[in-house]
Amino acid sequence: MVETNSDALIGRQAEVRQLDALLQAAREGRGGALVLRGEPGIGKSALLSHLDEAATGFLVMRASGAEFEMELPFAALHQLLAPVTGLLTALPAPHRKALEIAFGLDTGMPDPFLVGVASLGLLAETARERPLLCVVDDAQWLDLASAKALAFLARRVSAEPIAVVFAVRDSSRLPELDELPGLTLQGLGEADARALLAAAVRAPLDERVRDRILAEARGNPLALLELPRTAGLAGMAGGFDQPASVPAAIEQSFGCRLGNLPAPARLLVTVAAADPIGDPGLLWRAAEVLGIDTAAAADSVPLVEFGTRIRFSHPLARSAAYRAAAPEERRRAHAALAAATDPVADPDRRAWHRAQACAGPDEEVAAELEGSATRAKERGGVGAAAAFLERSAALTTNPDLRVERALAAVQAKLSVGDFDAAADLLTTVPSDDPSQAARADLLRGRLSFVRCRGDEGPTAHLLRAAARLAATDPPRSRECYLDAIEMGLLIGGLDHVVEAAGKAPSPDGPASSADAVLTGLISLVGDGHAAAGEILRPILGDLDHEVWARRPSLGFMVAVELWDFDALYGIATRAVAAGREAGSFHALPIGLAMQAAATVHAGDFGAAMELISEEEAIAEATRAAPLVYPRLHLAALRGRRKEAAELFASVDPRMSLSVQWATAVLNNGLADYPAALEAAKQAVEYGAVGTASLALPELVEAAVRCGESELAAVALASLRERAQAGRQAWGLGVEACARALVTEDEAAYQEAIDVLDDSALVVYRARARLLYGEWLRRQGRRRDARAELRPAHESLSDLGMEAFAERAAGELRATGEHARSRSAQASDQLTMQEVHIARLVADGATSKEVAAKLFLSPRTVDAHLRNIFRKLGLTSRRQLRDLPDIR
Repeated sequence: MVETNSDALIGRQAEVRQLDALLQAAREGRGGALVLRGEPGIGKSALLSHLDEAATGFLVMRASGAEFEMELPFAALHQLLAPVTGLLTALPAPHRKALEIAFGLDTGMPDPFLVGVASLGLLAETARERPLLCVVDDAQWLDLASAKALAFLARRVSAEPIAVVFAVRDSSRLPELDELPGLTLQGLGEADARALLAAAVRAPLDERVRDRILAEARGNPLALLELPRTAGLAGMAGGFDQPASVPAAIEQSFGCRLGNLPAPARLLVTVAAADPIGDPGLLWRAAEVLGIDTAAAADSVPLVEFGTRIRFSHPLARSAAYRAAAPEERRRAHAALAAATDPVADPDRRAWHRAQACAGPDEEVAAELEGSATRAKERGGVGAAAAFLERSAALTTNPDLRVERALAAVQAKLSVGDFDAAADLLTTVPSDDPSQAARADLLRGRLSFVRCRGDEGPTAHLLRAAARLAATDPPRSRECYLDAIEMGLLIGGLDHVVEAAGKAPSPDGPASSADAVLTGLISLVGDGHAAAGEILRPILGDLDHEVWARRPSLGFMVAVELWDFDALYGIATRAVAAGREAGSFHALPIGLAMQAAATVHAGDFGAAMELISEEEAIAEATRAAPLVYPRLHLAALRGRRKEAAELFASVDPRMSLSVQWATAVLNNGLADYPAALEAAKQAVEYGAVGTASLALPELVEAAVRCGESELAAVALASLRERAQAGRQAWGLGVEACARALVTEDEAAYQEAIDVLDDSALVVYRARARLLYGEWLRRQGRRRDARAELRPAHESLSDLGMEAFAERAAGELRATGEHARSRSAQASDQLTMQEVHIARLVADGATSKEVAAKLFLSPRTVDAHLRNIFRKLGLTSRRQLRDLPDIR
């Protein structure tokens, strides 16, 4: 192996400088992460050894991925954090519990990202004493749960004295690591390769042999050291046959050195290679099961260190030892390790070894693996559960049970984003049993949705599942049709879904609420809002209903369609509560986005910014795309042309309908009615449930201002149908205001203002006053106009609806009254995340509590606070509490 002294790392001076700079930055409190990438033998281990030497004053913590631990959740993370688990008591209770569950010390189901922020907190506590260097070798073999948690904390150590370094082969299967700063190691140049070979082989070397070694090694340092050992000097004198692959050549070298061992020593090495833990006690117990004389065997083994931990000299030495063994020897090794593993303390590792020892199907082992999958899910290891279930299915003898386990494995693989594996598993599911075939179709629908969002594939699979179940399980068939309609609302193509759902089997007994919602939605598309409203309105009013708990997005869109603000806000609030309770980083962002959008419509922009910031923090933590529609709603109503235009231009084309609605609102506020008209027409013409409803009043206002009276009347009729179907103040007030615009009926303006007299509807009441004031001024009734425009301007200004407020100010000036200028708001100077942090601190949250909520380190929160204080001219947290627009 290459010497670890940095001066002797031939050809790696630039890489050494980069690693040294990473350590120096961490010493200064500017942490960072680096991923060393490269083929086996390229020098990653040598650079990690240099890090160990250079990290003077650091606490060095290590973990290593292991090929046979890839299925055990949080195995590598536990290995890394084991030395500092004594500091768990310093963490907030939810974080402490998350790590205890992840490490098998408690029961529950933590999310990997909650474990990640808890791990960050634990490392931050540890780094109070001295800087930390966290080294993760063989990261390509990390278990998925550990990979997510470690990548998460690696992205967030910039304000901590922590350096995190991963070593990974080029063929990494973990995209989480690909998003971190990387350093790819290339082969040594010709001169450096010759120098290293000369240092490794002191004896005279034939020039042709030297050139052959250099050509085969291609600058790989370990190959340059190991290839000459493959045949020895005698072999080199006459030339020798090299394998084409450098890793294969290195493994062959290691294999040759192990191949001449006595049979007991070879078997001992195979057992050591099959156990990634490196626990000598386990190894000796397994050896005893196999009848190996460990004292004699261990003395004769090269490349393996038998100490307090069992260590191979290089990862390729481990893989060479394992691959060199015959299949029967590997199975014997795993069987012995299973027998030596405590079934109570470590049942999952025992089950996995038993599975590896199987030569064919074995129902007992399959059932044991299924139990391991259940325990893995309880610890948040969904990826591990998928692997256990997949192997369990392969070992299952009963055909029906094998399909059940395979479908469960597909479900788990979808949950962790392993879409290719899920698709492959689905091809193994037969279609003989209608129920199982329908479940497979449902999973294919989910897979199609996440792989190619926007096509009609997902709904086609759901409809096929519904049709399969129509004869054997009518209730489930109707549920599938309802799911297909929800999917159609999300991705488009609703008409053909509703047409198919019209053929759904009728319920045998009393209709369930899900049945009623299905009937109502079919009626909505086929018969109109009046008939649908009679069916949907009672269920929509029951915010605790299970149908909305299971499908909050569907409930949210139906509430918008029927202009029911209480249902809109209530469904969103319950979705957030359910997401928080479950700790689901899939469900919680959806709830936060819905609640943020509802809060925008209620006029509490500060609270909306807080919710959006939290949703974006989760999206950034999970590397998901943020849900942008609440930001569109906020930008539209705030009315800042430049900021809104930049946001609208950056949005994914799939959100074009929401952008069109937001563009209509923005331009109505700016009094650019032709632009508002064009955008509102596009949003309404598509007819999407929810979006079209919100766009109708914008279309009425823009059409009236542009003299398109016929278009305004048609839009008003459509709006009236929805409002009367919902029979709620939000819709009735907005409809009355639109009716006043079209008919110029003063009583309708007054009706709108009276009906909208609710704090949750302040945005729409203020807009109604503005429209009424504009109408009064055009009638020459300036005094009456001022009576409406003055409160409209004050309300719009206080809300932060700048474009509409400026419209009101212009109207006031036209009546001869000067409107007061809007006072500068503290939040105007802050980013959305800074607003969120400021509000949390103003409410008394500590830096630790803020960090936990936003997935940051406490030091990062403190850095944000310093920026907030500088922007606002403050010096203390207490002063934040005195700013009304922050509180």
